[in-house]
Amino acid sequence: MPVKRSLASLSLLAASAVVLAGCTATDAAPAASTGAAAETIQVEDNSGTQTVPAAPSSVVALDNRTFETLSDWGVELSAAAVALMPETIAYTQDDSIVDIGNHREPNLELIVAAEPDLVISGQRFSDRDADIAALVPDAAVLQLEPRDGEPFDEELRRQVTVLGEVFGKQAEAEQLVADFDAAIERAANAYDASQKVMAVTTTGGEIGYLAPSVGRTLGPIFDILGMTPALEVDGSTDDHQGDDISVEAIADSNPDWILVMDRDAAVGADDPAFAPAADILEGSEALTGVTAVQEGNLVYMPADTYTNEGIQTYTEFLNGFADALEAS
Repeated sequence: MPVKRSLASLSLLAASAVVLAGCTATDAAPAASTGAAAETIQVEDNSGTQTVPAAPSSVVALDNRTFETLSDWGVELSAAAVALMPETIAYTQDDSIVDIGNHREPNLELIVAAEPDLVISGQRFSDRDADIAALVPDAAVLQLEPRDGEPFDEELRRQVTVLGEVFGKQAEAEQLVADFDAAIERAANAYDASQKVMAVTTTGGEIGYLAPSVGRTLGPIFDILGMTPALEVDGSTDDHQGDDISVEAIADSNPDWILVMDRDAAVGADDPAFAPAADILEGSEALTGVTAVQEGNLVYMPADTYTNEGIQTYTEFLNGFADALEAS
């Protein structure tokens, strides 16, 4: 199936264009620690135009979608939600980063102590932006979480493009977008719309249904690739454990492909009761007659996906899906 947009994503780059505002001593905002003139840039985030330091001296990172990007770019962090990072992120091995905890019970005072001039919020911390802004009023709080109602793939491109401008990593951001686009093109070209697809997640030994478009993590893939759902359920949600579904309902829908996110692989793999998604699905007697199971057409997202849902994770998954499609 052809991809219905320019893989160069020119419209996105234009929409999130960043205007360098190399400030003079008279029009620049004073640096918080020294009072000296600071160079700033303006970027567009979810709240509108934001003025951020061109070379931030203290960065706090809270958004799971951005951790891998920031780490790969060598961005030094003063504080972060390290408790939310999978072990695949190098920051988890850096003891100099102050861990503010997870989104459920964060110690926001540790953000104050870090004296940030830039806070990168998003995803699980999105509803704490106002609290954070009140605590560190001199810091720019950047919010790039994919927005409801906007194409998810365009939102991932926007996120890394803006971060590339903030950290002077425009070329690296362009490469991430190019790799993502290439993976989409491969999977879209290899997918046959006559094939029915279902997306599920597994947690606590149970299977959850991830609905097209709205389902957590995998739902947007239906729109990105134009896939044909094996099953559509009224009132579907974006619940992190998926919606309730029986194995009989999965069997009755008889998908040609099953796409899987193993939630527990990211957050519960150390639990003695952990059951890998492959064991749950491929070991289910009720699913033995399903086409996807019989033909080995189950495609699993990377193990750390649930806590690492950035553009790199989607690129890896889409390439893996393309591999499976091309080989079928």
